[in-house]
Amino acid sequence: MSEILAPAGGESGAKAAINAGADAIYLGLDKFSARSSAENFDTAKLESVCKYARAFGVKVYVALNTVVKDCELNDFFDAAVSAWNAGVDALIIQDVFIGKYLKERCSEMRLHLSTQAGTCNLYGAAVAKKFGFDRVILARETRLSDIAEISKIIETEVFVQGALCTCFSGQCYLSSFAGGNSGNRGRCKQPCRKKYSIDRVGFEDSAYRLSLSDLCVGEKIGAYVAAGVTSFKIEGRMRRPEYVAAAVRYYKSVLKSEADEGLLSDLKRTYNRGNYTKGLAFGQDKSFISSAVQGHIGEFAGTVRVENSKYILQTNARFAVGDGCKILRSGSEIGGGILAGTCKGGYIINSKIRLKNGDKAFITTDNALTSRLLSFERLIPVKVKAELLAENIPVVEINGKIFKGERQLERANSRPLTVDDITRCFKKIDGLPFAPEICAETDGVFIPLSELNALRRAAYSEYYDAVTQNRNRRYSSDIIIPEMLPNANCREALIATDLKASRAQLGILKPSDYSDFSVCGYSGEKYLYLPPFLSGEDIEKLSVAVRDFDGIYCDGYYGLELAKKWNKKLFAGTGFNITNRLALSLCRADEICLSKELTVREADALSNTNVFYLSGGGIKVMDLIYCPFEKKCTSCDMRGQYTLTDENGRKFPLRRYRISDCAFELYNCADLNGCNCKAGKLVDETVASGNFTRGHSVNGIY
Repeated sequence: MSEILAPAGGESGAKAAINAGADAIYLGLDKFSARSSAENFDTAKLESVCKYARAFGVKVYVALNTVVKDCELNDFFDAAVSAWNAGVDALIIQDVFIGKYLKERCSEMRLHLSTQAGTCNLYGAAVAKKFGFDRVILARETRLSDIAEISKIIETEVFVQGALCTCFSGQCYLSSFAGGNSGNRGRCKQPCRKKYSIDRVGFEDSAYRLSLSDLCVGEKIGAYVAAGVTSFKIEGRMRRPEYVAAAVRYYKSVLKSEADEGLLSDLKRTYNRGNYTKGLAFGQDKSFISSAVQGHIGEFAGTVRVENSKYILQTNARFAVGDGCKILRSGSEIGGGILAGTCKGGYIINSKIRLKNGDKAFITTDNALTSRLLSFERLIPVKVKAELLAENIPVVEINGKIFKGERQLERANSRPLTVDDITRCFKKIDGLPFAPEICAETDGVFIPLSELNALRRAAYSEYYDAVTQNRNRRYSSDIIIPEMLPNANCREALIATDLKASRAQLGILKPSDYSDFSVCGYSGEKYLYLPPFLSGEDIEKLSVAVRDFDGIYCDGYYGLELAKKWNKKLFAGTGFNITNRLALSLCRADEICLSKELTVREADALSNTNVFYLSGGGIKVMDLIYCPFEKKCTSCDMRGQYTLTDENGRKFPLRRYRISDCAFELYNCADLNGCNCKAGKLVDETVASGNFTRGHSVNGIY
């Protein structure tokens, strides 16, 4: 079964997705949603949309996919149980340990592991399955070969359309440290969409260096089908309902091998950033980074001609007065305009900026298209058979279900009920999504019109309630959370590219090139650093090198299974995002570092003899599993470190490392210069070269 899964930022988005033909929708609640700025749903709205979705066999998934702090555990379980009891089909959760705890107590709940958990290889998928998850929502960077292997052991969901995060999901802290708005807490301010320069030839000018084009897999979806993927996800809970409708219709047609350029045109006009990329599963393409345009550019409409001080859009396409457009010059956005009227050869553009001959216009708002996309109506075919016969109680049969009136009917003395009367009455659907086909029988009985209407309303209402019944087993939200007594840890661990001079008890080697490194000269406990993303090919390459180490320090859940396979100790890194006592108690790692999202006070409450806290050195704020230099390998200078500079002059170290391919890490513009915590100290000296101006950064701003 192939499922088109659509976003629902609010009720209008949910209706648009369902009416356009979505097989499933996903949405967020008022709390614990990674899109806290979306309209989202309270319990009453959730119950209503679940009922509407069930009428058409559409599934509803609720995203509770933020990291959960210790003080929020009770609220989280209340939200999860309330959502399930409201009739949702699955819960989307980021914290794999909370998911495990929940599944053990509510066994019939279906759980999907959020893309925020970073599942990208077979070992991460194995963790999800072992912990009771029914589906994994794969990281957008996951390779096709790994997707096929993962799909053999657990249900998979992949993104096919919408915005791409520049950072590996779940590992972005830039918004948190730059402005106190945590992406992992649902409040990302998208600093990746701002302008930056990089100190490399060809990249010195300020541009959208970290802003990625929108994903549009299109007809390549067939490769995902062949790999065994179950669900095809459209990103966009923050986008308008017409975008949702256009995306659903396009991908429904693609899955049926009926791809229509007109449907793709509709999609481009509703939202299109960067003229689309196919995504990293198919290899980084030329349109992957949208450095010149950050937002919606729509669909190319024509060129601008300046004539008698008027701006003319030269086009053969049909638009309407009031439609909006965006203007690009030499590939960069310079402003927008409104179509103000028709003229020979096109349309007059009203624009506040000065346009030039040859500027390119892209339609970004097509009002007629919006009306059409929001006009779709999905109805349930119902066969209605109504029998109103003398000396019998009324009987209404709807799709095989029988409904009866309350009193026996009598023959009419004057105007008898007719078949047309019954048909007209039952064509009224009382706001319910029915398309009735009516067969009526009567033999001259009398029934007041008010009674006939009441009969119809009762029959339709009972039928709707029957086909939309919530069949979820109800659970109590009274989930016991175990107590925890904190304990101190006096040890120190160091992350560095060279451990020779280190005196830390635990040394974590972070090579720049995983094919050429050494741990000679270090006498402490040795761990090999593993980044949050590793492909199956990467893991095979490292299986020999890891023999020289006592264990692995891993920034992804996959380390839980990989450490067992390699028979090595596991140091669960900051990338595990351990933020609460349940995760801490269920994470069977030898050593654990708490999330960078925690304040010192929050970390103190979770401290223990095997628990560490990032206490000094560099603060990694992003993992980029792509080349920010457009993958021009033949002309690459292959430097190990660059400087990314924002519009305020702040400088962020950008480090390159290589396993199978090059990947990059972005560090905060200021180091963490020590903090007192009861947990052990973890110091990250990966980019401590002395070449950058250092300041003080507070860990866990939000």
